Amino acid sequence: MDYITTKDAAAKWGISDRRVLQYCTANRIDGAIKMGNMWLIPKSVEKPVDGRTKQGKGQKHE
Repeated sequence: MDYITTKDAAAKWGISDRRVLQYCTANRIDGAIKMGNMWLIPKSVEKPVDGRTKQGKGQKHE
């Protein structure tokens, strides 16, 4: 399995590196492993849903 760093995942998902670290420490990314002091994230994993907001809230529907 191929892995990427938190910095690469942040760029791929369009979020901050710190937010990716928070997802990792909260076990919200499937297959993420910690090696020493760095997290490795599987390349094929999808971005977790942001639990701070409701999906679709504030969006206008036509």
